[in-house]
Amino acid sequence: MKIEQLSYDLNVFKGEVTLGDLAQWVLVFGNRNLIGDTNIFDKIRGMYPNAYIMGCSSSGEIRDNIVTDESLVLTAVYLEKSKVVFSSFDLESSKDSYEVGKKIINSIEREELVHLFVLAEGININGSKLVDGMRTEAGVEVSITGGLSGDGANFKETCILANEYAKSNKIVVAAFYGEIKTSCASVGGWDTFGPERLVTKSEDNILYEMDGKPALDLYKEYLGDLASELPSSGLLFPLSLRDKDSEFSYVRTILGINEEDKSLIFAGDIPKNIYCRLMKANNDNLINGSKQAGEFSLETFDSESAELAILVSCVGRKLVLKQMVDEEVDIVKETFGDKTSITGFYSYGEISPYKKGTQCELHNQTMTVTLFSE
Repeated sequence: MKIEQLSYDLNVFKGEVTLGDLAQWVLVFGNRNLIGDTNIFDKIRGMYPNAYIMGCSSSGEIRDNIVTDESLVLTAVYLEKSKVVFSSFDLESSKDSYEVGKKIINSIEREELVHLFVLAEGININGSKLVDGMRTEAGVEVSITGGLSGDGANFKETCILANEYAKSNKIVVAAFYGEIKTSCASVGGWDTFGPERLVTKSEDNILYEMDGKPALDLYKEYLGDLASELPSSGLLFPLSLRDKDSEFSYVRTILGINEEDKSLIFAGDIPKNIYCRLMKANNDNLINGSKQAGEFSLETFDSESAELAILVSCVGRKLVLKQMVDEEVDIVKETFGDKTSITGFYSYGEISPYKKGTQCELHNQTMTVTLFSE
């Protein structure tokens, strides 16, 4: 595997192009307006004429141990011992998310399949339904990671690069075969507080009642003065969900509220009869969670070191950490060392198992790590 990285900001590409027409895969993360600029795309195509250009809009770009905004980060890859096959899918409505997830898996050749990396529309989607659809057809045998595209903290429009000019309502998939080695992990680091409550009324990603009480009213009780800033302040207080028969929990972030029926709208499904607790941020724990994600990914990695690490972290973490956001990336860099090229983005949702070999989930508010090496 040969890797080179470039960045684009202030109307200039920075970095040296050496792989050129050898590169099969170019991964691009960046500001929505830059991702959508056709002139910039044409320049990337000119630099890497034979590569599949895959990427998405973001809420922050990651390269090495630095987080930037209003930029593009490019990672060009030449695979020497393995193969990657790309495909893209349209998502006309969020209601189609489950069926599109099934379609993705059923369209992919399974023999010698090692890993799937997925980038998806970030707003007009039910991310948990997408993952459910993929998981229904793939089981735990197929390793899947990726994320939902971002749009800063605006939540207005996201877009995907699938070897053509950027479009909304798309999903792009890279399927890896052969001798490539992969691993992954996803860790949050948020603190739970308050009593554990039972979801007593919900439908898809809308939460109506906890313990028989209106969900919005309960949330406002805990948020105090910050309640007036909902739904944006909800990014600072996600919800931890736990099935009564599972030791693992996962996180959901508020996207909206409905004052009329006192409901909360989340980024993924909130199943009925599941247990939930509110969460709040502790900067040290968030940064330590990123370190754990790096360590857990290495535990199941069948190689001395990773050549490429893709980090997908949540926009909520970025908003909480503020000027400390570089520290959660830097601590992952320290875990991997200088031999590993690092890229990634801040997302509206992370797709990954908790650890390799466990069930894939849609996460919010986590740091997700995917490792590659040949």
